[in-house]
Amino acid sequence: MTNEPTSEESAPRGKALAALAISALGVVYGDIGTSPLYAIKEAFHEPYGVPLTTPNVLGVLSLVFWSLTFIISFKYLILMVRADNRGEGGVLALLALLRPHRYSTRRRWLLIMGGVFGAAFLYGDGVITPAISVLGAMEGLSVAAPALGSWVVPIALVILVGLFAFQSRGTAGVGAVFGPVTLVWFICISLLGIGGIVREPAVLLALNPWHALAFFLNHGLRGVIILAVVVLVVTGGEALYADMGHFGKRTIRLAWLAVVLPALVLYYLRHGALLLADPS
Repeated sequence: MTNEPTSEESAPRGKALAALAISALGVVYGDIGTSPLYAIKEAFHEPYGVPLTTPNVLGVLSLVFWSLTFIISFKYLILMVRADNRGEGGVLALLALLRPHRYSTRRRWLLIMGGVFGAAFLYGDGVITPAISVLGAMEGLSVAAPALGSWVVPIALVILVGLFAFQSRGTAGVGAVFGPVTLVWFICISLLGIGGIVREPAVLLALNPWHALAFFLNHGLRGVIILAVVVLVVTGGEALYADMGHFGKRTIRLAWLAVVLPALVLYYLRHGALLLADPS
């Protein structure tokens, strides 16, 4: 069973669907939407990063684009959303679908432990990711005003406390406030992305998967290490499945395909355009 409406008449449409999609932006896509603040930088950061050359920039960007395509668009939005438990998603809902009572005691315990470990990873992600996202956003303060560099961590702590305190208002309250804010964010990075691509259109070559393959052929094991860094661009993607019960499949798919994916791709390409134009 799913939380999708049982009839076309009861499914959200028009303005109702658009409003729900905007709310989903603030709840579901806030995490993955802030990944551009730190993801690309780490791929070229010493000591494990690769040199800033044109083939490396195109290779990393190609890995980013195809990671978003396969992991988010294909794995989550096509496959995982079908594995719902009465409309709910997430690790525990997935475990419930396995129906452990049908298995032997040993296999049942293995399944239960798998669910426990999955829940533990979820809690770990919930602790680590907000800190990384907020600190990544606040790092810009030390660049624009170096004298305020010592205030980055205290301000980040205040923001985090405020965010977690605000969550008590529930999904509807969080979505109503952060949805429009997140929409503005995606519009801004889309416009910046278009401007960067216009100045350096050669960056569009990164959409060719050959550059990702060539990157691995040229770097071997180091390429695998960089792929581990590229995974940062899909952090928060699991929210598409975990929050399915709040918004429904149609809303989550619409928000991703119409707003989030285009904005992220444009902005990551802008990163590449800047690096190609001026590696410093």
